[in-house]
Amino acid sequence: MFAAAQAWRTKTFRALRHADYRRYWFSQLLSLVGSWMQSTAQSYLVLELTNNNSAALGWVTAAQFTPSLLLSLFAGAIVDRVPRRRVLLATQLTLLATALMLAVTTHLGRVTLPLVLVLAAVSGVANAFDMPARQSMVVDFVPRGDVPNAVALNSLSFNVSRTLGQAVFGGVAALGVALFAGRGSVGSAGEVSSSVAGLAFPFYLNVLSFGLVIYVLATLPFPEREVGGRRAVVDDIKEGLRYVRATPAIAVTMLLVALLSLTAINFNVIIPYFARAVYHLREGGFGAMNAAFGAGAMVGALWQASQRDPARNLRPGAVILIVSLVAFALTPSAWLASLVLACCGFGMLTFLISANSTVQLTVPDALRGRVMSLYSLVLAGMGPPGALLVSYLIGTTGPLGPRAGLGVVAVLSVVAVAAVWRRLPRGVIRSETALEVAQAVQGGTLEAGKQPMQAPVMGESKGTD
Repeated sequence: MFAAAQAWRTKTFRALRHADYRRYWFSQLLSLVGSWMQSTAQSYLVLELTNNNSAALGWVTAAQFTPSLLLSLFAGAIVDRVPRRRVLLATQLTLLATALMLAVTTHLGRVTLPLVLVLAAVSGVANAFDMPARQSMVVDFVPRGDVPNAVALNSLSFNVSRTLGQAVFGGVAALGVALFAGRGSVGSAGEVSSSVAGLAFPFYLNVLSFGLVIYVLATLPFPEREVGGRRAVVDDIKEGLRYVRATPAIAVTMLLVALLSLTAINFNVIIPYFARAVYHLREGGFGAMNAAFGAGAMVGALWQASQRDPARNLRPGAVILIVSLVAFALTPSAWLASLVLACCGFGMLTFLISANSTVQLTVPDALRGRVMSLYSLVLAGMGPPGALLVSYLIGTTGPLGPRAGLGVVAVLSVVAVAAVWRRLPRGVIRSETALEVAQAVQGGTLEAGKQPMQAPVMGESKGTD
């Protein structure tokens, strides 16, 4: 029994054997706890400022993710040209500055919805560059054989921090009310003003959390690598797009990520709105519901980290996500809804880690920044239209109401999965084949949408569905 547990631990956390990756991973874990506290507090702040307006929450989400839609391809070309350390330090300092501005204005009672929109947009610009740089740096600190595990562990840290950050949000906000309310900083001491003032404390804690990750990024020994710069940025972007079009395993995976990001993967709108407008929860219940989703996602990430070929779970992850979303739409009570949300989190992370692993293990290093920027585009760039669509469908002032509206979102997700089901990869194509495709694209000898004969993917027989 003990030996089996030890073997599971070694297999699940094997990428942490590498000291530099381990330093980065733990620093990210701490920083992301602060980021998730801020994200939860920001959603709650918007609902407080707008009297539970789902459209306002959708607009803030749109402001945060629109830069990814507009800048991701350009950002990927920059990441392949500029040292990743420089990119990551610039993005982290920008995010620190926006967190500090949000903390101070909330503390002083000067925060407004337009200000939140502006700060969300600035953060979105930083994240448009941060995401492809962070996705690409995994291969800098672990060998190729440990890349799937490192991808899963990155998702694990993201969701452990989500669980911790959202679980403690209620207590931190309440402590913030005790610390900041009644000192003349927010005008009259009404209930809403006190709640708004208390939300400054999670923002301040997030500012502090940036210190460690900035220090680690500044001191990590990033390996030397050849950077571009001799060609026009537009030509680099076109090369990345040609490669994706010529590699069906990546193209179909990204298409499904885009479609589900437009529909089912909009929990940053769904959870806050259902918690406040449907289940009428305050800070503690609001944070607990978010934490339940994060706990399920954490279990999904752990399960994926223990898999030899996590890319095989694209289909199961998508199915679990959609079935759980339907169940959530039909759940009458908040505590049952929290259990269902854990299943939603598990399905979402199973699907996203499979998608990320498929892309990371297929793309050659020379194109990694550009391809991962396109992945960031379809994942985060679909956030603005997805948030607006979902917030319209589930709003109490919308045509259907929250539960029926969420049912429509689930139906749209089913249509998306069914459209690409037979073309989804069953695993990862071998690196030699991916490199052949890249070289053919670079040389202009491979027509987009076609590919050379491929070796079987990992774990797949030569049969078809």
